[in-house]
Amino acid sequence: MSHNKNVMIVAGEASGDIYGAHLVMAIKELDPRIEFFGLGGPEMERAGVRIIHQLSSLSVVGMTEIIPKSRYIFRALRELKRSLYVTPTDLLILIDYPGFNLHLAKKAHSLGIPVLYYIPPQVWAWREGRVKKIAKRVDRVAVILPFEKKFYRKHGLKAEYVGHPLLDISLPERDKEEIKKSLGINHNKTPILGLLPGSRDEEIKSLLPVMVGAAEIISQDYPDLCCILPLASTVKEDVVVPYIRNAKIDIKIERLDTKAILKIADLALIASGTATLEAAIMETPMVIAYKVSFLSYMLGRFLIKVSHIGLVNLVAGKAIVPELIQGKATALRLAEEASAILKNETLKIDMKKGLKLVHEQLGRGGAAKKAARIAGEMMGLY
Repeated sequence: MSHNKNVMIVAGEASGDIYGAHLVMAIKELDPRIEFFGLGGPEMERAGVRIIHQLSSLSVVGMTEIIPKSRYIFRALRELKRSLYVTPTDLLILIDYPGFNLHLAKKAHSLGIPVLYYIPPQVWAWREGRVKKIAKRVDRVAVILPFEKKFYRKHGLKAEYVGHPLLDISLPERDKEEIKKSLGINHNKTPILGLLPGSRDEEIKSLLPVMVGAAEIISQDYPDLCCILPLASTVKEDVVVPYIRNAKIDIKIERLDTKAILKIADLALIASGTATLEAAIMETPMVIAYKVSFLSYMLGRFLIKVSHIGLVNLVAGKAIVPELIQGKATALRLAEEASAILKNETLKIDMKKGLKLVHEQLGRGGAAKKAARIAGEMMGLY
């Protein structure tokens, strides 16, 4: 009698943890007996994944920032490779996190384990040479941005466009007034400013002080400014508290769903990444900031092949929201860009129109179900 199917699934950061959980639930709908194990966080654990390594100790941003965490990363990689070797594994599912996952893919490939890359690395943006590695080690790719399918197929990969998994994550049902009331915002203080410095410690360390400084400057024009900092499930509160403890304005820390905060925000200051697409879905005006170590930035400048950093602008194919990168990501510049949007209704309306078009380009939802179907085919479920 054949054994129950075993799937290793690996996600290296908070957004991947959420998408991984949705994918696991969609695969279980195909066959509830399938067992999952791997690397992830609280969402994947709740979906029934046996977590060998927690992702919180591993997620990094930038190239040089990886060094302090290298010991944990190599240990996790070693343990996961060993698990592939000792556990009969029918499929390896990788979610983003390329530096780590491509090593794991190599091991799986050598053991004859099929590999599905769900949310593959953005090699079209930089390090295009990596696509050759992906083609050698990965059997199928489920892409989430509309232009990725053509890019990966051009390089000989079996790629399917499944749409963006963000569209599967339910939107807040409560209206703006209900959300405000639940947060104790009992009057129409305007504006409401969302601070989203990312989900990784390094991002928070480099961007949150700048965002707090920008909020302080904006509050000179808006003394009743209401600032809200939503925390990802993988971020501990004591990581952000030192940066807001001595702020000259009140900043509310909230565990509420990020999209609920974006729904009520008049504007968001936001780290480059997935959250920019969440803001696009909620049609929330934003200013994007991006900052890594000097060395990472210099290396990136030589490697990056795209004209924009923000996913929103990449999907739009033009700059619809301002991006402040590296030395330009200062409190003053963030405050200037934010104030320009807050004070100019026409600018705000145009930005919202652009964000609506980005939302439409991301597909119609069902990414997890479509990716689950690919996984099912690879395991011979049908």
